[in-house]
Amino acid sequence: MGKRTEANATQVVHEMCERTDGRPLNLITTDEYPAYAPALAAVYAEPAPAGRTGPAAPRLPEWLVYATVHKVRENNRVVKVEARLVFGPLANLVAALVWTVLGCVSTVFIERSNGTDRGRNSRKVRKTYRFSKDWEVHRAMTVFTLYSANFCWCVRTLREEIIPKKCYRRRTAAMVAGLTDHVWTLKEWLLFTRTKRYKLSPFRSR
Repeated sequence: MGKRTEANATQVVHEMCERTDGRPLNLITTDEYPAYAPALAAVYAEPAPAGRTGPAAPRLPEWLVYATVHKVRENNRVVKVEARLVFGPLANLVAALVWTVLGCVSTVFIERSNGTDRGRNSRKVRKTYRFSKDWEVHRAMTVFTLYSANFCWCVRTLREEIIPKKCYRRRTAAMVAGLTDHVWTLKEWLLFTRTKRYKLSPFRSR
């Protein structure tokens, strides 16, 4: 959360790297915000070869494939969406798209979270009088909105068909991810005991 700055973009990429244990990712996609490219280069840069002296451009791993979504607008309307490759060879991008759900470069899943947050949290609607007076309260409301949506909100497109009974089993995002086996009630989620506090450290350049 916060303004879109180069420092915040670097922190977001750093947190993504930490949450995925630094393992290789098939494809990384974002919009065309220019701060993401240098942030990815800073976080995923590999150490310089032994014995090499003097400044050198960051060496990116061969597996890093980064593409952006470019929107073509006419009269303030999006008429075309194009993919632009930033890091990595084109062959690796084509291979990565074979395994994606949509088969194209997209930010639909990230935007889905943003849409859920704005739709369920009136503090983040663009034109509103419902402002947070305290940063911690604002952050707590964001966590409440997104996490309760993952555990308590059944998504129609995630339902599971039960063949013998010709019916569907309603599922939440947490159930699909294997984090739980049932739909949580809001009361159950609010009273769940949290035993661990996990906070990522700020990014420090290597």
